[in-house]
Amino acid sequence: MTGPTFGAILLAGGRASRVDGAAKPLFEVGGQTLLARTIAAVVAVGANPVVVAAPRPDTGPATGRDGASAVTWVREDPPFGGPVAGVVAAFAPVAAWEPEPEWTFLLACDLPRVDAAVERLSADILLLPSDTDGACLADPSSRPQWLTGLYRTTALRAAAAAMPDAGRDAPVRDLVADLAIAAIAASADLTDDVDTWEDLKRARARAGDAVEEES
Repeated sequence: MTGPTFGAILLAGGRASRVDGAAKPLFEVGGQTLLARTIAAVVAVGANPVVVAAPRPDTGPATGRDGASAVTWVREDPPFGGPVAGVVAAFAPVAAWEPEPEWTFLLACDLPRVDAAVERLSADILLLPSDTDGACLADPSSRPQWLTGLYRTTALRAAAAAMPDAGRDAPVRDLVADLAIAAIAASADLTDDVDTWEDLKRARARAGDAVEEES
């Protein structure tokens, strides 16, 4: 019996206003950018395709195992239309999704422990009822983290196609409102993201990076 097949939509194109507009996915934690960590995490579980909704950086990860291309880059139109618009744009290159995987990771590229989150989701999805449309991790306060999730591709694609105005400026909760999603309780180290400079400093300290002292 074969296991589930995975694809991935990685969201990396936000404005990052809380870090002065810096490119959060290119922050390094543990010697690797958050974007590279996210790509590596989904490639490690066999995700194909891997679609990144963001401007393509001049340098950075573009290949997967054996040097084969692992990433399709898309951009929501207009830019900075929000994560839902990024999901809509990610499904636009139809050829990339053939054959269609059973499940699709939906991940923001600001998770220092994304590798552990992906492993948790890919294992726990096997335990869910067959009528479940997906699962996401829930932080210690029980708040669902929709962008640390794994969803049935057909359900996620249909939800994206139904969004008005191609999902522009829509909250993620609207995208998943009609889906049957299991929220999986997880520890803070799996759900903590990098939203602020202090978050980045804390993530680097956890990863054992040298942290410069403030003068």
